Amino acid sequence: MDLKQKNWIMLILALVLVAGSWALFSPPAKKITMGLDIQGGLSVILTAQPSAGQTLTTDMMDNSESIIRNRVDGLGVKEASVQRQGADSLLIQVPGISDPQAALKVLGETGQLEFVDVSSITDTTTLAAVQAGDKNVKLKDGTFKAIELNGVKLNGGTIKDSTVSQDTKGNIVVDLTMDSDGTKVWADYTSKNIGKQVAVVLDGTVKSAPAVQSAITTGKTEISGSFTTAEAKSLRTVLISGSLPVTLAQSEARIVGPTLGQDSLNKGVLAGMIGLILVGLYVIGYYRGLGVVTASALVVFSSLFMGVLAIMSKMGVFSLTLPGIAGVVLTIGMAADSSILINERYKEEVRIGKSIQAAADSGTLHGMKTSIDADMVSLVSAVVLYMFAAGSVKGFALTLGIGICCDILMMVLYKRPILILTSNFMSKAPKVWGLSKPAKDEKGGGAHA
Repeated sequence: MDLKQKNWIMLILALVLVAGSWALFSPPAKKITMGLDIQGGLSVILTAQPSAGQTLTTDMMDNSESIIRNRVDGLGVKEASVQRQGADSLLIQVPGISDPQAALKVLGETGQLEFVDVSSITDTTTLAAVQAGDKNVKLKDGTFKAIELNGVKLNGGTIKDSTVSQDTKGNIVVDLTMDSDGTKVWADYTSKNIGKQVAVVLDGTVKSAPAVQSAITTGKTEISGSFTTAEAKSLRTVLISGSLPVTLAQSEARIVGPTLGQDSLNKGVLAGMIGLILVGLYVIGYYRGLGVVTASALVVFSSLFMGVLAIMSKMGVFSLTLPGIAGVVLTIGMAADSSILINERYKEEVRIGKSIQAAADSGTLHGMKTSIDADMVSLVSAVVLYMFAAGSVKGFALTLGIGICCDILMMVLYKRPILILTSNFMSKAPKVWGLSKPAKDEKGGGAHA
């Protein structure tokens, strides 16, 4: 296979990739995932606060991370992320959430569910309030006993499943299905205590205190408590995800409105488009025909870039943030630099006397190698930044790294092959292509397309 055939293959491959990229990222608003700072949402840092005498362990944080991840999944949103920060904190980002305040409450709730024999409450004031049917009565530590049998407590750990439904009066209730251990404890208690009140307590607050009407041997029961549908769904999410092994307190919470994010996105896209158009006009005005090739190379670069972002979005490993957009704009400039470097080396070799065909081969090769060397230095910086940075800075480093790889791909598959393959046309009208007429033809130099 000669050089001409290789260049045709690479050019065709580049065009196929561009066509595939357009199919992947069109329309961009739907195919590329937008991050929290663009589509709005909730960003919160939860920090573990061990109780007195409790030592925070890695297992506790692992379990907490798993439970928080389940709760986030239970919110029914996509592209949410849960990341460990340091030894005692979790960063949760939930883009596109419709009710951030409700989500914030669900994420931080300890989720300690207990079933308490109301008659065991020793604080008379609290006992009177529960018996009177007051809402959300707070129980004092050490003033009540959770129902248990042979050391097995009836708590959130015995919950097998939970759903939201309506009772016969149309009230919203949360239905619970207990596991085998919970069913045994519940059946034993309800069989012996018909007519007594049982308090369903979540994080120390009484949610309901119904009286036992009959023995419940199936392990199925319901919690009623004047819930709204949203409150019932939040409670269900907490119950099925389990109790946190340690209290998680909010050390930072940020709610981003979708309007602000969309406005920032529009301005970022506008700035990018204006920059791209100005760069295209400049290179066409300065380099003439070579400028047109440069502008088309930028289109190829942008298409490959968007295609990669669409693939990563589909895989669920990428979401475009405002710092990420900054990385995109920066790499557009770097791609323009690479093309200009190749153009200048090409023109330089023509000026020193090489034929246009020979300069197209050697000049673009040398220019491309220099550009790749510079790209590799920037790529190392992007990788290091991605490895050690946190939060939105990672988004900048990621798009920077992807852009650099696309720049190299553009040079190898498109810019150099098309310059070599069009060199014969350029030699017939060099000024149209922004080239000077060679002082003399170099014999035996370079390849001819």
